[in-house]
Amino acid sequence: MAVGRDQLLEMYRRMSRIRQFEETTKELLLKGELYGAFHTSSGQEASIVGSCMALRNDDYMVGTHRSHGHPIGKGATLDRLLAELMGRETGVNQGKGGSMHLSDFSVGSLGETSIVGSGLPVAAGAALGSKLQGRDRVTLCFFGDGASNQGTFHESLNLAAIWDLPVIYVCENNGYGEMTAARDALAVEDVSCRAASYGIPGRTVDGQDVLAVFEAVAEAVTRARNGAGPSLVETKTYRFENHAIGIPIEHYRTTDEVDDWRANRDPLVLFRAFLHGEGIAETDLDAVDRAVADELLTALEFARQSPFPPAEAAFTHVFTNPIAIAR
Repeated sequence: MAVGRDQLLEMYRRMSRIRQFEETTKELLLKGELYGAFHTSSGQEASIVGSCMALRNDDYMVGTHRSHGHPIGKGATLDRLLAELMGRETGVNQGKGGSMHLSDFSVGSLGETSIVGSGLPVAAGAALGSKLQGRDRVTLCFFGDGASNQGTFHESLNLAAIWDLPVIYVCENNGYGEMTAARDALAVEDVSCRAASYGIPGRTVDGQDVLAVFEAVAEAVTRARNGAGPSLVETKTYRFENHAIGIPIEHYRTTDEVDDWRANRDPLVLFRAFLHGEGIAETDLDAVDRAVADELLTALEFARQSPFPPAEAAFTHVFTNPIAIAR
């Protein structure tokens, strides 16, 4: 599939936005400006952006607990996203969603969840809604190798196949389910081969190659939009950071392994080399990185100056009657 210069640069821009956003949030967390466990997606940018760039703006997307990058890949603005992570009222969910439970309907991001595998049936439901409404909107669902062993994976793919739902399931196989190697938890080498159980297409691609991901997901999107039903795409990728920032447990993988992926399989470095070969100057890519850095500085200032939600906000968006707050 031919990809033009502007689209290539947009892919790089979104990948840079994810990387710089994750590096910024890591720094803020370690300095004490953010709290809790942050699950970053540095190293998985090609998988995210290649998938999201195959979608329309009005298409739906469902994320995972490792989902700062997913709405960015779909085109979300950084200011309200960062404000959400900092618990501010101007966040995409008024500061109530935080790192693992945010959504951004402005870009079709239906939400993410800390419950592994729980987004799979949500995506099936969203796709069913689009089909019943007679819309040609598709739903893309991200999940990890660990979630592929959950019952929700099999139930969702089975229903999606029976009902020919317009949904694309993208397994971001980063080799580890939390701290368990996929090779020790999967009876098959490729998650994509499980698609055969449901009579749908399954394909495994290099998750560090944004164009390979884009091609595979775009094909699945076209199939779904034309009424041919769901597909399963597996991207073999890698997370550079630990399972979560602030959880210093690294005994489950070696330093040499992480260093090798960083040195030889960094998706941004690989894509920069490809773009240079396509005649795009390093200076143009450097300019993109600088523009993203400026965007992040503006977003950080916006988030820091935004107020925290008032105490009364604890009783909005919930299924109960408010009670009086003791003063």
